[in-house]
Amino acid sequence: MSLMTSPQSTPRSLVDAQTRRAFLTRAGLGFGSIALADLLHGDARAESHALPTGISHFAPKAKSVIWLFMIGGTSHLESFDPKPALNQYAGKSIAETPWKDVLTSPFLANERIAAADANGQIRNTIYPLQIGYRKHGESGLEISDWFPHTAKQADDLCLIRSMWTEDSNHGAQIQFHTGRNRLDGYFPTIGAWVSYGLGSLNDNLPRFVVLGNPLADCCGGQEAHRANYLGPQFDGVPLAVDPLNPLPYSKPEKGVWKEEQKAQFDLVRKLNQLTANQYPNDPALQARIRSYELAFRMQSAVPDVVRFDEETAATQAMYGVNEKETKEFGSQLLAARRLVERGVRFVQVYHGYNGGAGSWDSHAGLKVNHDRLARQTDQPCGALLADLKARGLLDETLVVWATEFGRTPGSQSGDGRDHHPYGFSVWMAGGGIKGGIAHGATDELGFHAVEHRHYVTDVHATILHQLGLDPRRLALPSRKRIQKDYGTPIHEIIA
Repeated sequence: MSLMTSPQSTPRSLVDAQTRRAFLTRAGLGFGSIALADLLHGDARAESHALPTGISHFAPKAKSVIWLFMIGGTSHLESFDPKPALNQYAGKSIAETPWKDVLTSPFLANERIAAADANGQIRNTIYPLQIGYRKHGESGLEISDWFPHTAKQADDLCLIRSMWTEDSNHGAQIQFHTGRNRLDGYFPTIGAWVSYGLGSLNDNLPRFVVLGNPLADCCGGQEAHRANYLGPQFDGVPLAVDPLNPLPYSKPEKGVWKEEQKAQFDLVRKLNQLTANQYPNDPALQARIRSYELAFRMQSAVPDVVRFDEETAATQAMYGVNEKETKEFGSQLLAARRLVERGVRFVQVYHGYNGGAGSWDSHAGLKVNHDRLARQTDQPCGALLADLKARGLLDETLVVWATEFGRTPGSQSGDGRDHHPYGFSVWMAGGGIKGGIAHGATDELGFHAVEHRHYVTDVHATILHQLGLDPRRLALPSRKRIQKDYGTPIHEIIA
C-alpha cells in the first residue's frame, strides 16, 4: 500500500494517518511532545471550528507572559498582605476580636460547624505573624521580610490582595489555572488559551513552555498546562533546564545522523504537501506539516535556550544558579527570561512539587517551611524582574506570581495555618500593569477579601487583555461557558 492509495473499504484520511505514523516510527525521528501529540491526536480529531488568526483582537500592551505558581498555598499573611492585628490579638479566638462578624459570613457555614466545640466556642486562636515586614520603595508597599529581593522591585509590583476562589482543598490549584472547580472536569488552562489565540514569535520554539514539575495528580497534575478541548497542539511543552536533554524524546534514535533525519523530515513534508495540494483548505493537515518542521528545528533551538554559557557570571550569580538553595528555581527563571527573549508567548514555572499537595502547604511548622521556600524563590524572582527591566523586556513581558489560596489567620497544629480560599494575594509586574500599587484588600485579620474582590479568572482576563485578546471572541460556539469563565479585566491596575 502506498501513501497515496488505499483500499476502497478504508477512509483515505485514516490510511494516510496510519501510514505516516508507521513511517515516522520506523524512521526513528523521536520528536518531542508537541509534534507527537499533534500527529497522534490531530489526525483522528475532526476540525470542528476555525482556528484563531493568531493576530490580537486589539492593540496589545504585552507580548509574553511568565507565570510563576507556588504549589500548596503560600500564606498571604507572611508574604504580601501582612496584618499587624494578628500580633495584637494573638492567642485570642476570632470571636474575641473587633472582627468577630467575619464568622457570620455565609461563606463560612461549614467552617463554623467544623471549628466550633460543643459549647459553640471557636477552637482555633489567632496565630501571630511569623516574620516581620516593612515598607519598600517609593511606593511604600508592605512586604514580608522573607521576600527582600522581590521587595527591591516594589515600585514595579502590583499586589492584588483581594483574590478568592471556591475550592478549600488543593483542587484550587487546577481551578486557578482553568477557572473551573475540579469537580466540573478539566478545561483549557490560561497558558493554553494564550497558545491557542496568538501566533508564534519564533518558528523554532513552542508558543507555550513549562518549566518545573507540575501539580500533584490529585490536584490536576499536568492538566494545569493542558489545552483539553482546544486540542493537544496547544498544550504546554515541558522542558528541563538540561542542555544535554532539555526535551524528552527530542533526539534522533541512536544511529540516525542529523542529515539522515533531515532527509526523512523532508520526505514526510513532500508527501504531506502532495496531499495538501489536493486539499488546500485543510487546516489540520497544514498544522501537521508545521508540527513536523517545528520538531526538527526545536532539536537545536531548545538546548541553546537552557545553555547559559553566554550569560555573564554576574547574571548567573544574580539568579543564584550556582548556589544550592536557589540553583533549581534560579536556573528555571533565567531560562524563562531567555525563552521570552526569543519570542515564546507563555512560560509557566512551577515551584513546590513534592509528590503531594505541594511544599507551600503549611499546616504545621509554617515558620521553618516558608523561610526555606522563600529562600529558594525570592532571589530568582527579584533577579527576573530586575533583569527583564535592565534589558528593556519588562514593558512587554507580564510576570505573574500566584498560588492556589492563602492561609488562615487562626493557628493549626499549634504552629501552622490551614487552607484559606476567602482572601489571598497574587502579584503582577510589567506588561502594561501599574507598578508600586496594592489593589484590593482583605479585612484587618486577612480573613475576607472585602475591597475589589476578584475571582481567579479576573487574573486570566487581565492577562488576555494585555495580550490584546478578548476571551469571548476566543470561545468555541460548541462549548458553553459560564459567565465567570471569562472573568473581567482588572482595569484599575492597567497603566
